Amino acid sequence: MQIKSRPVELLSPAKDLNCGIEAVKHGADAVYIGAPKFGARAAAGNSLEDIRELCEYAHLYGVRIYVTLNTILKDEELEEAERMIWDLWRAGADALIVQDMGITRLDLPPIPLHASTQTDNRTPEKVRFLEAAGFTQVVLARELSLGEIRRIAEATTVPLEVFVHGALCVSYSGQCYLSAALSGRSANRGECAQYCRLPYTMVDATGAEIVGPKHLLSLKDMNRSDQLEALLDAGVSSLKIEGRLKDVGYVKNITAYYRKKLDAILLRRPEYHRASAGRSTYTFEPVAEKSFNRGFTSFLLEGRTADITAFDTPKSLGEPVGTVKEIKGNSFTVAGLKQLNNGDGLVFFNKKGELEGFRVNRVEANRVFPLDRPSLASKTPLYRNFDQAFDRLLAKPSAERKLSVKIEFQDNPFGFTLGMEDETGARILLTEPFAKEPARREQQDNIRTQLSKLGNTPFEVSEVVVRLSENWFVPSSLLAEMRRRGVEKLLETRRARYPREIAKRVQPAKSVPFPERQLTYLGNVANGKARSFYRDHGVERIDPAFELSPRKDVPLMFTKHCLRYSMGWCPTYQKNPSPYKEPYYLLYKDTRLRLRFDCKHCRMEIWREE
Repeated sequence: MQIKSRPVELLSPAKDLNCGIEAVKHGADAVYIGAPKFGARAAAGNSLEDIRELCEYAHLYGVRIYVTLNTILKDEELEEAERMIWDLWRAGADALIVQDMGITRLDLPPIPLHASTQTDNRTPEKVRFLEAAGFTQVVLARELSLGEIRRIAEATTVPLEVFVHGALCVSYSGQCYLSAALSGRSANRGECAQYCRLPYTMVDATGAEIVGPKHLLSLKDMNRSDQLEALLDAGVSSLKIEGRLKDVGYVKNITAYYRKKLDAILLRRPEYHRASAGRSTYTFEPVAEKSFNRGFTSFLLEGRTADITAFDTPKSLGEPVGTVKEIKGNSFTVAGLKQLNNGDGLVFFNKKGELEGFRVNRVEANRVFPLDRPSLASKTPLYRNFDQAFDRLLAKPSAERKLSVKIEFQDNPFGFTLGMEDETGARILLTEPFAKEPARREQQDNIRTQLSKLGNTPFEVSEVVVRLSENWFVPSSLLAEMRRRGVEKLLETRRARYPREIAKRVQPAKSVPFPERQLTYLGNVANGKARSFYRDHGVERIDPAFELSPRKDVPLMFTKHCLRYSMGWCPTYQKNPSPYKEPYYLLYKDTRLRLRFDCKHCRMEIWREE
């Protein structure tokens, strides 16, 4: 009995064309990149020409390009968005990642739509509705556990996309209005001011200080590299790396890191297979800790744990390298197993609890000579957030991606025939008329050698089969020309065979009800087409988006991160009484935020206090 295999996609970020190409080279099965406008990272827009070039490159390997158009739109922006979507379709984009349901009511090309995590996809009912509404992939909320993901997968058939790595929004995506309320910069419009990364002082109702200035809303970065197989078994089809604002070194390292992890799983699990073609080889060994990170957490995937916060700093820690052993003059020794290099950047927490950094001038064995003397103490843990040697490797060409190809060469009555077939079954035949004459020397080895020289092409030879009726003389120049033309023809064939997904624009029946009868500001409805979408699906009351009608009497953030839990006073898990009087507040300069604890839903709400 043949096992039905499910395609598995490693989805990498790209802030620009160069990052996108490197993501493909380093093993991505799909890449997501910002549209020229209306993406949830306003600083990461890309031109249509760059997106077209990325599509042409990626499609050679069967890699799909998803374009983010995931902000909420105002009525006056819909016409421009519609024109841009047609341009993106003509440029070769494979899908749009969207938040605004008004987009579904535009005159669209047959481009597939993916429901962004900003549409707040937490329940089987919500995901089932989005599938019925025509979405072909759904990005789940980061906060879901394995059990919750499994229940959604069992209730739906749409491919599910889950984040596995990168920075974490402390709030449910699409449900944070803190930046919009405090600065007018809306996260749902791609302009988040990141108030969650600021240092806050926590006080109680009497003004008593609970904890001094700390980054109390800042989380560690996600790393689920040890749970990939569990995610696949729960029903996930797309594994997503966060980072559309990250540099190319991050994209290279983290994509390669997850590619190797995933390939090891696919090798022994035939029920899953890779969603694209080609094999990547690297000049470096990928290590997740060497790229920007605030420390790692698997973030609620296996339930609530104490390891999700990064209160001390929102900056990158990098990798632990050891502890200070002995300080002597202008140098110190390190107890640790990591090799340090001249030019490395090291950081540590000083006596005030602040992150302090310095550059390594030179290293002799385990003795470090810093450029400037830091305020170190014995037994201080050290972290490396800049690895000079590793950075130099990534600054150079660091990966190649090749499609394996089988080549056959034989004679025919009029000359010679070259056949090429790649690993996906793309095949070409090329016949070259040539006056044959017997050779003085054996030709087989030279034919194999010349035809194997695929150099800078996307192909590498897996096998060369030579079938000659006699030992005919075949000039190397003829072989080189036939090889060149064969590669061009195979590339044309691959482009023609690219299986572009065509979405069927079937208007979902009005009998498919939205899971809620009322939509508050949390529905993020900012235009008339979105309102008509929800009305057609049974929503009776629709409030305007917060950005259109800011309010002071509503929570500005909903988060699974709970400061009562962080302090050890959770009535559900820890059952320790608090010595402080509620409500609690977070203070930063003139900003005063009130905390409310919703234990029924195991979450914390943040309200603005005037």
